[in-house]
Amino acid sequence: MNDADLHLRNSTYGLFVELGRAPTTEEVAITMGWTVVDVAAGWRRLHDTHALVLQEGVDEIRMANPFSAVPTAYRVNAAGRWWFANCAWDAFGILAALGVHGRIESSCPDCLDPILIEVKNEVPDQGELVFHCLVPARSWWDEIAFT
Repeated sequence: MNDADLHLRNSTYGLFVELGRAPTTEEVAITMGWTVVDVAAGWRRLHDTHALVLQEGVDEIRMANPFSAVPTAYRVNAAGRWWFANCAWDAFGILAALGVHGRIESSCPDCLDPILIEVKNEVPDQGELVFHCLVPARSWWDEIAFT
């Protein structure tokens, strides 16, 4: 990743946190002093290197791991906002990225029982948690939105 793309990635992530949602190409362009075309081209490069995930067919962010730009079953209350995570693992990642305590809410994909986890000082209030990935790690990027 070159310096310009690194700067774009950092600015995009910074705006995601500041706004509480995925920024638009226009918002990033204004912040960086770039054109919308340059931001979109940079986002496509970042998508190609797995630094973020774009919505299929458009220059809009779907995932800026650990943050999801679309509603998911993994909600995180942190830093005075609700966030969507891409998966259970990313829910913890949001708290780590923000460096805050928080609450994760989801449900068991098998039985649909609610899952509520409080995290304080980087420690979940439940020690018996298990994280399971149906897709092997080597195949995650084959269909990252499913994974």
